[in-house]
Formats: sequence, C-alpha cells, structure tokens
Amino acid sequence: MKMTPKYIKAQENMKPGKITADGFLGNDDRNIVDIIAADEEEFEYLGLDFVEVAKLLRKLIKEGLKGLGEPIRYDKWEIKVDEARGFLPCPFQDGIFRKRVATVKNLNNGKEIIYSELSLHLLAAHHFLQGKGARFRLEPALIKSVLYE
Repeated sequence: MKMTPKYIKAQENMKPGKITADGFLGNDDRNIVDIIAADEEEFEYLGLDFVEVAKLLRKLIKEGLKGLGEPIRYDKWEIKVDEARGFLPCPFQDGIFRKRVATVKNLNNGKEIIYSELSLHLLAAHHFLQGKGARFRLEPALIKSVLYE
C-alpha cells in the first residue's frame, strides 16, 4: 500500500486538534499505511478477522446500551457504554459517528478494551486501529484476550 492522496488527507485529519484534541496517532511516527499494514499482519498472525471482530464489537456495544450508562453483564463480559452529545467525523471522510464509548471487560481474565463508535468504524472499514499511544488504540493482542479468551 502507498500513501495515496486519500491517505495523506486522512493522516492530516488524524493530527491532534483536527477532529479530536488528542488525534488518532498517539506517539506513533509511522504513516498510516504502515500502521495499517503492521496491524493487518498481526491480526493474521493472531488468527483474527476484521469482519468478525467488528461484528462482535458492534454486538457488545448494542448489548451495553441496554444498561443505560450502567455496567451490565453479557456472557463473559461486563460492558458499560457512555454517550456524550455530538458527533465525530471519520478522518477518511466517509461517515459521522455518535460520541459513544464502550468499555468491555472480560470477566474471565480481567482484560478490557475501550472503543468508540468511530474507532469501531475505523477498524471495520479501514483496518485502522490507531497509532501506538493513541487513547482509543485497539491493540490486536488485547482484542484477542478480551474477546476470545
């Protein structure tokens, strides 16, 4: 993959202060196509599938909404969904998403992930898990621990 004009514009939109105060890149100095390629390799190594992970994360956020801001138990997870007013645009400019954040904890191992509706979209549509050090970075190994162990 190469840095096409679409990726260059998206990376510019991911900088701190453009869409969110902290941005999407954390302290990662790689370009987004290198971040995506590395995460795709790690997903493959771990036996994860972007479509299946996205489906499960969507289901968990949907279940968590039933708690109306309070933690609920669903299967082996504790899920809490918080919502703020407003929306966030995708840095790839292909959608607008509610400011909704899910915290999902695996009750068997104590591991948890935090993700927003936007970070779920970035995973599903763009295979972009955000840069290392980003607040909503979805680490592949942590995804596996929380969802499948």
